[in-house]
Amino acid sequence: MALNTNKNLKLYYSIKEVSQMFNVSESLLRYWETEFPTLRPKTTSNKVRQYSDADIRQVRNIYNLVKVRGFKIAAARKIISKNPTTIDRSSDVLSTLLSIRDQLKDMKKQLERLS
Repeated sequence: MALNTNKNLKLYYSIKEVSQMFNVSESLLRYWETEFPTLRPKTTSNKVRQYSDADIRQVRNIYNLVKVRGFKIAAARKIISKNPTTIDRSSDVLSTLLSIRDQLKDMKKQLERLS
């Protein structure tokens, strides 16, 4: 069995790391845990939350529905419970589109400087 040499690969992330990834407060993440049954990070014996990649995908889905698209909590919960795989794909597409938009804005600024 080969050793994993990728030091950037983490199994779990702290609530602080996840809050920084999405630029939201830790208390908002704890609130979302109470509102969305699909979001259940692992907790240690000291009650320290540990978010897996699957948990981070759930946070991204919730973030995209509530913060980006403006859905109410109840509507977002209903959407996630009805079709979770569709939400994952649409979140990926939305993230890609937002990244492309930012790149285009940067290119436009560079072109304006050259003019």
